[in-house]
Amino acid sequence: MYSLILLLHILGATIWTGGHIVLSCVILPQAIREQSPARLMSFETGFEKLGIPALVIQILTGFGLAYFLLPDPAGWFSGGNVVSRLILIKLGLLVLTIIFALDARIRLFPKLKQGHPVTLAYHIILVTVLSVLFVVTGVAFRTGGYF
Repeated sequence: MYSLILLLHILGATIWTGGHIVLSCVILPQAIREQSPARLMSFETGFEKLGIPALVIQILTGFGLAYFLLPDPAGWFSGGNVVSRLILIKLGLLVLTIIFALDARIRLFPKLKQGHPVTLAYHIILVTVLSVLFVVTGVAFRTGGYF
């Protein structure tokens, strides 16, 4: 069961992180160059159909993996060993991702339709960095960590 949960988690990470890398490195520069918020909105609309389910799968499988590695959820917050520190980092990255996603959805997307796509660029880059940090932290579970 662990292997299946890990596989689903990695597939979700591939979709989420890969999509954000494409958004940051390909779509965003084009949208800024062309001053085209529509390009960002078009990508966002298409990506949401796959990206949001991938993120939900990552969250669910992430909690399952955390429970498998450290069966006492109270231990996740102790910071007393490498596994608990990595779980704390993952939870922190998740909270930051949710905050930035909500901020973009509530505050920035409505303004994007009226303005220049640069207003969203910092958010896109930051969420991409967060998603890469998720992957780096995930690899640390297997390799023993960098911390």
